[in-house]
Amino acid sequence: MIQGDITATRESDNILFPPMLQISNINVYYGESHILREVDLSIARGEMVCLIGRNGVGKTTLLKTIMGLLKPKTGTINYLNQNITKLSPDRRAKQGIGYVPQGREIIPRLTVKENLLLGLEARQKPRKVKEEIPDEIFELFPVLKTMLSRMGGDLSGGQQQQLAIARALMGKPQLLLLDEPTEGIQPSIILEIEAAVRQIIQTTGISVLLVEQHLHFVRQADKYYAMQKGGIVASGLTRHLSQDIIQKFLAV
Repeated sequence: MIQGDITATRESDNILFPPMLQISNINVYYGESHILREVDLSIARGEMVCLIGRNGVGKTTLLKTIMGLLKPKTGTINYLNQNITKLSPDRRAKQGIGYVPQGREIIPRLTVKENLLLGLEARQKPRKVKEEIPDEIFELFPVLKTMLSRMGGDLSGGQQQQLAIARALMGKPQLLLLDEPTEGIQPSIILEIEAAVRQIIQTTGISVLLVEQHLHFVRQADKYYAMQKGGIVASGLTRHLSQDIIQKFLAV
């Protein structure tokens, strides 16, 4: 594997951070097909990590495995110093893992407000009867405030993506998994989503694991992992991302 300097440090203060998420030797199968092969990956608190690779190499499978939607045959997933390998998806959500799947999966026949309030179900503490949407959500995604009564299915693709991320944030996650958040979205909205994700990290200290093909967004991350044939084959700081790696794992 091509290995760069990916120790969990911040260049500004050079302090070593323990991993928030540590994935070790994960193997996942679909029937007889071996999809993930000996995957190792770590994310520190407040860190943005990008997972890159061509279609079909296992990126979405890895996110689903972290969320508990798929069960590994071997290997461990440690989150906040706890082995969560056997926990159900709802238990992982309540422990602070948020997930925005590819395709967004907002509920089209619910209003924007109703979609957002559904995100409260992921919180550990019981939902308050009249709990409202915090202002921070609208600071990140101002367009949603003007559309609270609109049906989710009537939103554009970019607006639905913002709604999906906002809904995940309603659960107050400590780790946010984003699967192809810029897929099929116009460039101006991509920049808005990029800015929102960076602001989320800077203001809340949560960690983000991002699956992405858009190079500008990839470069916003602190470090990257590149996948090929179900395994991690390259990794390093995104500021060291070479043209060779870009051509191998991001070129269409």
